[in-house]
Amino acid sequence: MPGPGYDGSADAQKQIEAALRAAKADGRMVLLDFGANWCGNCKAADKVFAQPQTSALLGASYHLVKVDIGGDNSANSALLRKYSPSGGTYTMPVLVVVSPSGTPRTDTHVTGNPPLTAEGIGSFLRKWAP
Repeated sequence: MPGPGYDGSADAQKQIEAALRAAKADGRMVLLDFGANWCGNCKAADKVFAQPQTSALLGASYHLVKVDIGGDNSANSALLRKYSPSGGTYTMPVLVVVSPSGTPRTDTHVTGNPPLTAEGIGSFLRKWAP
């Protein structure tokens, strides 16, 4: 599982493609976490993701891909618009659950983020787990 923060130099498109291939093989969902290293809510979500119960749930049901949208990376911004096409001003983090076929199942830009607590994120993850 990726560590805290977002790697601005990572090739997010390749990471998403790899996660989708793995999801097709094992039936897990893909969780796209669009955020920025300077984002307080993103840091709060990272702390919850690192907690043992959340980490175990993520590992059992998801392939997590963290995508840096905090800089001037137009490719990453295009990925955000691809998986969260409703547009407007995005409130980070934007969490998108994607099925193994590549279809977005839920998008927190539309639904709002769950509470950034173990209970809130855990409930969100369990709801969309396979």
